[in-house]
Amino acid sequence: MSGHSKWATIKRAKGAADAKRGQMFTKFIKEISIAARMGGGDPSANPRLRTAILKARAANMPKDNVERAIKKGTGELGDATYEELFYEGYGAGGVAILVEVLTDNKNRSAANVRNIFAKAGGNMGATGSVAYMFNRKGVIEYDAETLNEDEIMEVAIEAGADDITNEDGVITVTTDPSNFEAVLESLQEKGFESLSAEIGMIPDMYTEVDSETAGKIQRLIERLEEDDDVQNVYSNCEFPEDFQPE
Repeated sequence: MSGHSKWATIKRAKGAADAKRGQMFTKFIKEISIAARMGGGDPSANPRLRTAILKARAANMPKDNVERAIKKGTGELGDATYEELFYEGYGAGGVAILVEVLTDNKNRSAANVRNIFAKAGGNMGATGSVAYMFNRKGVIEYDAETLNEDEIMEVAIEAGADDITNEDGVITVTTDPSNFEAVLESLQEKGFESLSAEIGMIPDMYTEVDSETAGKIQRLIERLEEDDDVQNVYSNCEFPEDFQPE
């Protein structure tokens, strides 16, 4: 999990600006809306919506935003029709990149993602070219400088977590997707405030790169994340210990 934690640390260092926060909320709104459209607006009867709301709460998204997103998804504030897609490709050094998209225009998204890959020196691959390298896992991260690892471990394991690691100042709790909700809620009930919480795609193995290549991968991921249709970007890049984000 070290590569994931390092990248999460980099993202937090670069994502403190209000503009980034607003962009993150936009992505949460899309995710909540599509969950409400597919399974209804009642979180107690819609596990996917419940998980999306938990993620938004973990990022301190205002309750009003969550409620509006649910209403948008159920059609109370106008219909929102999004399609879920994954694009696969490679960045510098042969690093695998998996791009998760929620879009109302498939052609636009495909063209945008392909263009970003090309400009960053990467290339899109065929469906299935890199997805097999990743597994879906729940990942919850905490600041190791302000929270106690043993206390988090006790609650997380009791709630059904698979693993807890502490690297690079980040405590990472990993779960099976089916246990993500129970683990996150148990930790929230104990007052542990997470840095991030998501069900995402975690690589089986990481690709080690030098600092120059790491910089190229960082720029590619950032450009992809800036696209409005892109929800998440996953890679198997192992950033060097001495790598400093730009």
